[in-house]
Amino acid sequence: MKHLSGRVAFVTGGSSGIGLGIVKALAREGMRVAFSYRRQDHLDEAMAHFEKEPGQAVHPIKLDVTDRAGMAAAKVEVERVYGPVAVLVNNAGVGLFGLVEQASYGDWDWLMSVNVGGVVNALVTFLPDMIASGRDGHIVNVASMGGIAALGSAGIYTTTKFAVVGLSEALRTDLIGRPVGVSVYCPGMVKSNIGDAGRMRDERYKDSGYTSPPPPDGPSFMDHAMDAVDAGLHVVRGIRENQLYILSHPEFREILRARHGKIERSITDEAVDEARAESVRFILSNPIYSDDA
Repeated sequence: MKHLSGRVAFVTGGSSGIGLGIVKALAREGMRVAFSYRRQDHLDEAMAHFEKEPGQAVHPIKLDVTDRAGMAAAKVEVERVYGPVAVLVNNAGVGLFGLVEQASYGDWDWLMSVNVGGVVNALVTFLPDMIASGRDGHIVNVASMGGIAALGSAGIYTTTKFAVVGLSEALRTDLIGRPVGVSVYCPGMVKSNIGDAGRMRDERYKDSGYTSPPPPDGPSFMDHAMDAVDAGLHVVRGIRENQLYILSHPEFREILRARHGKIERSITDEAVDEARAESVRFILSNPIYSDDA
């Protein structure tokens, strides 16, 4: 999708962190950007920025992405204010860290409902009309480096982000030959408030097996995290170039090589059963994985 100016975008979780960085980057490109928010303090900070950018068009919508009726209402509002959505960015997400053995049902249900369910809700709501319009469009699902490799004690978070990566690959496969592109953004550390997400944890999921970790000694890794607008610029590049994977943090290159190398080395050395292979030839390749796709 090369031409962004004048088109409409909707970004979930766009009032802070990576989401706000994406909103700023898209608005700079001349897009009319609606975004969802939950916390008033985040919205106030975001709008204070855009008040200094009078040429940029942004519109906030209060939304819990787990609320399907709310998502449908958000679509109506975006179309009323700006028109049909051409770029959908499923960014809203929460983080929770700790050992899997300590997790409660509430911990699992919370992250699954937001990190996976929120993406599903937006796709069911927006995708059919994006396809039916016949116009070029793009979907970006924000996952994480934790959606490609298990990094640290974050089993539930990793599970949800692996799901988002798989969903994105499957969706891109479904859309082959149609004008809606699909990217999955897998960032490393970006300046955000991901560790503060528990403040908006719904009462349904309050029962947790985790206690809040103590603050780290010395400088926080967030001190060295990528600026959120820089992350947003990577997303803009990914949309323009129709990249399947948007990877903005080269420091993870070696661990990804190690993981993928281990996968390849784990394939049995037995000879291919040609009859069996022929019977499933239709799933032994996928053009989305080619270098020029």
